Amino acid sequence: MTTVDLPLLPLGRGSDPTAERGVECPGDLPAPSDPGLVERARAAKEALGERVFVLGHHYQRDEVIRFADVTGDSFKLARDAAARPQAEYIVFCGVHFMAESADILTSPHQLVVLPDLAAGCSMADMARLAQVEDCWDALVDAGIAETVVPITYMNSSADIKAFCGRHGGAVCTSSNAAVALEWAFEQKPVGKVLFLPDQHLGRNTAVLELGMDVGDCVVWDPRQPGGGLARDELAAARMILWKGHCSVHGRFSADVVDALRASRPGIRILVHPECTHDVVTRADLVGSTEFIIKTVAAAAPGSSWAIGTELNLVQRLAREHPDQEIVFLDRNVCYCSTMNRIDLPHLVWALESLVDGVVVNRISVDPDTEHHARVALQRMLDLPGGSPD
Repeated sequence: MTTVDLPLLPLGRGSDPTAERGVECPGDLPAPSDPGLVERARAAKEALGERVFVLGHHYQRDEVIRFADVTGDSFKLARDAAARPQAEYIVFCGVHFMAESADILTSPHQLVVLPDLAAGCSMADMARLAQVEDCWDALVDAGIAETVVPITYMNSSADIKAFCGRHGGAVCTSSNAAVALEWAFEQKPVGKVLFLPDQHLGRNTAVLELGMDVGDCVVWDPRQPGGGLARDELAAARMILWKGHCSVHGRFSADVVDALRASRPGIRILVHPECTHDVVTRADLVGSTEFIIKTVAAAAPGSSWAIGTELNLVQRLAREHPDQEIVFLDRNVCYCSTMNRIDLPHLVWALESLVDGVVVNRISVDPDTEHHARVALQRMLDLPGGSPD
């Protein structure tokens, strides 16, 4: 993650906010290292034709998004790839767990490529399979495992999705987390949920959408013996939240929200549910990435927004809606460092390698993990209204 201190930055309202200063916006990503890269990417895509399908996550930098055949959130992109069986190569401009989901959902003849294997996700990495299995063993020892249904956020590794599939659980997205939790609580007489790996999405959904009390939630810390929880705490809890978070959305703070409301009357706060509970409870609107995009697109000219999500997307929204004032909800410029590893040089290398008949950085999920992860994903899709945006 790259941060640069700066005043709260207006990103829209009809003109380039940096034009008068004659400098780039602090924190702007540099231009491609070689101007010829754009032409090389175009030529490689043209040479591959329908054999390649490029997926671009909303948080990607613009130099990569321009070559994406479709843009969207992770699960939508994986399903888009599955619906394109004529594409032999799926180049996923996102992070590792997203490419895994694409491999799970696509046909065996389709090969999924991640342009940079270092493009991981800090949140997904906070829940490792061995840690989750240790947690489950502890729940067994505490005599409560048979009352617990595991639910994992889409932002998790394939083996965590498979763990949930094996143990009667399901996957959720930020847009259908409430539906998934309602389903989970119905599965057991005295239902509990182990929610992985983002504690904030789990808490915000349970409290703000299902009407629970914050005290119904406890946090399991995999680095502490017994998760740092006593047996009576586990027995009393309804939500056992994994101690994980998004390194970008976790940065937004309540004091910035309060300062904005004091200095900019009428501004509306729009945030992602991966933000902390004190930020979410201060917001006017809370929703998934797709919800944020649709909300801004439907807003009236002259609307004023402070948006709490990844900066590449916020800047893109500001450019697409110059008749609105859009402010990034932080005093720092903060990009997702792992997402930004997928840059134009890596994309060009991946595409040109495919032109040469060399498949680089293939993401392949083993059959057993794929099977059980599919089970968890299908349970999500089978929920009433459970299909994500």
